[in-house]
Amino acid sequence: MNHIETDLIRHQSPRSQHGEHSSSIYLTSSFTFESAEHARAMFAKEQEGYIYSRYDNPNVDELIDKICRLEGAEDGIAVASGMSAVFTGLAGLLGQGDHVLACRSVFGSTHQILTQILPKWGISHSYGDINNLESWADLVQPNTKMCVVETPSNPALDLIDLAWLGRFCRERDILLLVDNVFATPLLQTPIRFGAHLVMHSTTKFIDGQGRGIGGILVGDSEQIAKIRFFARHSGPAMSPFNAWLFSKSLETLPVRMERHCDNAEKLAQYLADHDDIAFIRYPHHHTHPQYELAKRQMCRGGGLVTFELKGGLDHGRAFLDALNMCSLSSNLGDTRTIATHPASTTHSSLTEEDRQAVGITAGLVRISVGLEHHEDLIRDISTALEKTRHLANSTSLKIS
Repeated sequence: MNHIETDLIRHQSPRSQHGEHSSSIYLTSSFTFESAEHARAMFAKEQEGYIYSRYDNPNVDELIDKICRLEGAEDGIAVASGMSAVFTGLAGLLGQGDHVLACRSVFGSTHQILTQILPKWGISHSYGDINNLESWADLVQPNTKMCVVETPSNPALDLIDLAWLGRFCRERDILLLVDNVFATPLLQTPIRFGAHLVMHSTTKFIDGQGRGIGGILVGDSEQIAKIRFFARHSGPAMSPFNAWLFSKSLETLPVRMERHCDNAEKLAQYLADHDDIAFIRYPHHHTHPQYELAKRQMCRGGGLVTFELKGGLDHGRAFLDALNMCSLSSNLGDTRTIATHPASTTHSSLTEEDRQAVGITAGLVRISVGLEHHEDLIRDISTALEKTRHLANSTSLKIS
């Protein structure tokens, strides 16, 4: 049996009669039938094959198969975006009267689905505190059907104990959906801990170069079949071109993640020792409050580092404006290092109370560490910190 690094490179759709070395791109909306009987048999699911790219496509299937191999999943479905994966997973499995238990630390748009969209369909939710797992049992209701978490969380990099959560959900017959975007399947495999479903925004580390939008859900075949039925008739299909792009990107995911993690570790160590930083969060840095848990369920710390700059919001903004090489963007998982201010961008739709509840302070900065040389990256951030301090001193704003 090959190593996963080999499978990601060598596994691809069957070659055509032309013998192409790289997978072909199947940019077609539909596929033809050999006869009327063939068409009937295909729609009756008596024969396997492709009918329409809204249903499935060779490029999409290649991508799904690779992610399933990475995550140890039975089946999967690829859709148009990461948030489409979240919504499709919820909508495909939940119905009127159901209840969702979710970790309070979820992405802003996931929060909006839980609080603004699903209630219109009679689906309720409760939020569990990631730091008080003992209270979760009291949040379970007779109609609780699904648990939704992300770990590490965005952007505070909080973790939830997946082994504990897997047992918790299995004992109560609750479906567990884990957002595994930050860790990627190379650093963490939630199915191993009991998750039924795992979600990825392929836009992030899986693509790795900020080129395309997509999402994927993999996991238990019975649950994926229900989600696929919903998706087939509601239409959140991934384009064949994006699927081809993401599948090619997976060929380099192992080497990219190694560099992301190496750079992030060096940056975390630099920031931890800096006088102007109130605190840092990096799962595999010893100052992380869940450091031991991170070491148990993640083989590396990942490519995200967050920190609080002393001086709060004003100094955080000044720091971002002082960056030269690093990009200012709401995206993450790129080859290029990206700095983000979550309170005013990715999580701005949350109330101040909700942001505080998940550790998003006014001065929190999220760094998606890229593949540049770590010395250049640290130099840019160091220079920005110096400029911020100089600005603070020149305007009589004391960093405290």
